[in-house]
Amino acid sequence: MSSESTEVWTGWYRDRRGAEAIVITADGGHVTVRVRGIEYTGAGFAALTAAGEGGEVLTGCVLEWDLPLPVVAGGTTQEATLGCLLTLGERADLSLTLHYGGTALEAVVAGGDFEGALARLRGQLPEGADFGRRVLSVA
Repeated sequence: MSSESTEVWTGWYRDRRGAEAIVITADGGHVTVRVRGIEYTGAGFAALTAAGEGGEVLTGCVLEWDLPLPVVAGGTTQEATLGCLLTLGERADLSLTLHYGGTALEAVVAGGDFEGALARLRGQLPEGADFGRRVLSVA
């Protein structure tokens, strides 16, 4: 995908004050999410800061979203879903769960390293299998 490509994922934001639906936008270089009227953006999930709000860091919350991520094995494409759970606190913890072929493959990484977590999931796929599309690179 080119750097001009944009992906949009819907999900949930949760903190001590409650939960609300969110939309996450990733363009390969930046991630953006609007929470309670404030837009947070950053080079990756672990570094979301408020634009025009004094640069306040998004913390003390959980972001959760799903995205389609087909898996190709032996020339056959099988639909799969990638569940993402990002906890933002003193550090960022990212948990990815790939629901594929009746199983759930999991990868958990500290620091919110999306690419690193995807690589761990890729390593758990059956031999010769790979993701059917590229998920935009976001740190």
